[in-house]
Amino acid sequence: MYPADLVQPMRAELSTAGFEELYSADAVEKAIGQEGTTLVVVNSVCGCAARNARPGARMSLEGSKKPDHLVTVFAGVDREAVDAAREKMFPFPPSSPSMALFKNGELVHMLERHHIEGRPAELIAENLKDAYEEFC
Repeated sequence: MYPADLVQPMRAELSTAGFEELYSADAVEKAIGQEGTTLVVVNSVCGCAARNARPGARMSLEGSKKPDHLVTVFAGVDREAVDAAREKMFPFPPSSPSMALFKNGELVHMLERHHIEGRPAELIAENLKDAYEEFC
């Protein structure tokens, strides 16, 4: 488990952009089960989360279409919430960072770590924007 003071700035990158931080399995169930679209970002302390995932997620919200709900869980910190989110992302294996778009509780788009690592934030944002155009 990472110290709270270490992850706080990493959490803030998403929470200040409008993402709700989830800490429990129940909160994840409620968030994903909401009507409409929900983007779930599995945050991480790794470099690709800092360089690519968090900036890409924030940039993706600059378009005209965006998810109805934005939520995040933090790998290595919020174990219960992360495990619940990953269960909903089945059949994709656990990875962090990762991003999943749900529509009315159903997984409709997934970005795994290998889609994020080594790719610029702008490309990640475009991938998400394409998903928003199709599903939001």
